[in-house]
Amino acid sequence: MKQAINIRLEKDILVTLDEYANELDKTRTSLIEKAIECYFDKLDEMVADKRIDNIKNGKTKAIPLEDVFKEAGINV
Repeated sequence: MKQAINIRLEKDILVTLDEYANELDKTRTSLIEKAIECYFDKLDEMVADKRIDNIKNGKTKAIPLEDVFKEAGINV
């Protein structure tokens, strides 16, 4: 189910968005949705990098997989 939101964009971004939408016979909404979906991939990388840094810096402790299985009652 789609939900409406309001955003404010700089005029030059909106002009560029409309140019792409017209060229591709797409709506603003469909292009914005696709752009956000693509950006989620970048955010996933950023989160992964942060988690790796936290492990390296000792802020987060890595738990061996064997311990996770044992805690879950899974015999491997």
